[in-house]
Amino acid sequence: MDALWLICLLTFIIHTTETLSYAIRFAGVKTGRIAVALSLVGVTLLLSRTSNLIQGPFTGGLMDQAAILHTDPSWQLHVIIAASSVGTLAAILLFPSFVQISSRVISHLELAGSIPQMLRTAVTIDSIRRVRHHLRIPSWQAISRFRIKGIPKRLLLLNCLGTAIYTSSVLSVLYATLLVPEYKATVLMSSGMINGFATIFMTILVDPQVALLTEKAMQGKATQESIRDMYLWLMISRFCGTLLAQFLLVPAAYWVAWLSPLFH
Repeated sequence: MDALWLICLLTFIIHTTETLSYAIRFAGVKTGRIAVALSLVGVTLLLSRTSNLIQGPFTGGLMDQAAILHTDPSWQLHVIIAASSVGTLAAILLFPSFVQISSRVISHLELAGSIPQMLRTAVTIDSIRRVRHHLRIPSWQAISRFRIKGIPKRLLLLNCLGTAIYTSSVLSVLYATLLVPEYKATVLMSSGMINGFATIFMTILVDPQVALLTEKAMQGKATQESIRDMYLWLMISRFCGTLLAQFLLVPAAYWVAWLSPLFH
């Protein structure tokens, strides 16, 4: 049970940091320093990738224990996916605050010239204490101005579907190893193919559209409010994607189990 909660914590961190990358991008649009913001996004995602590396062996351990005890771990996998939903929802609520904080960090990074130098000069006890002044609770006025106008519906659907595949794919593959233990190695090796498909899906169909809409804002062809709404809708579609992942988990596992003998 302790391992399950650790996995949930790491999953929460992964999805919170990945979703908050939209806040950093929007801070780059607001400050006019999108290149600096994108470099900061890359640094922030290191936290997500590190958590992912740690999470993997623990999740595999849950499957090994289920195989030994002959139990069904599907409920544990559903709890892990629920942690991704909670992490995404937390990022949505933190969006206003993180935009403010990211704007400050981008300014400090531009002055310092590097992450290590910025950490030495800007991260102090006083600066950490001042973080509370940048915290923002989403106001009803801001919510009432929230519109979907001008944001391609297809973009939101594709982002939702891509997130669902990304969130459930590895867990489905791990569950499939229990369904066809005689093809365990084949099933495990297929996880890279499924994740690769999700990555290609997002890179080709989603990321270019987001980049084009962001570029319009930088050129003054779109308002900052419209870009803010786009990022918020993308975060909401990610949240819906984590909910959809709950329904994909078991069917995808049986699909992988059905495919595995075809590789022999």
